[in-house]
Amino acid sequence: MIKRIALAAVASMALSVSAQAQVLDFENIASSYPSGNNTLVQGFYNGGTSSAGTSGTNYGIEFSSNALAICLNTPGVNCSNTSRGGLGNPSSARGGLFFLTGSETYMNRNAGFMNGFSFFYSAANTGGSFSVWSGLNGTGDLLASLSLGTTPSTCGIEYTAGFCPFVAAGVNFAGVAKSVTFAGAANQIVFDDVTFGNSKPGVSVPEPASAALLAAGMAGLVGVARRRRKA
Repeated sequence: MIKRIALAAVASMALSVSAQAQVLDFENIASSYPSGNNTLVQGFYNGGTSSAGTSGTNYGIEFSSNALAICLNTPGVNCSNTSRGGLGNPSSARGGLFFLTGSETYMNRNAGFMNGFSFFYSAANTGGSFSVWSGLNGTGDLLASLSLGTTPSTCGIEYTAGFCPFVAAGVNFAGVAKSVTFAGAANQIVFDDVTFGNSKPGVSVPEPASAALLAAGMAGLVGVARRRRKA
């Protein structure tokens, strides 16, 4: 009985850890697919809605006012000039992040995040950069930054896309970050599978506190098993 209770507790902890994993795939921000490229991300990942009225998982992440969801081409569907080209998770192939005004867009996470940050991106004509900051709105200490070069345009004809395929970019950093700025020429760079806590995009990882909690639960389970054997 004790063992079953302990197992249930650890399973509950594991679910908590899983819930902390954060990969923003920018799917379903628009109300339909294919869609136009005029849906603002807004509070889609912050307990609110996009400008289309859709809502996603509440990760406590808010985007700047110019952050848009772009419709990505898939075989047989031509909704823009951009496609993932079959790269990565097939369920993340229909939407990405871009901007049409200004020279950058940004996102805030009030709770902060640690260790690493990454994404896939496509920039066929003009490169860009991204920066990780300790404060909100791209302020405070600069924790990490990386220049982003142009990407190849080598996808097959079935994707009918000049911006394709995407490539991976990421950094590790020390400290607690609260915002990220994505810079480049407007309408010339697209991002997808924005990933917190890992320098490799699309890889979900638990936050440190949750990982420690899970480890403690596992250790407790081992202790229960040992005491039962001795009894």
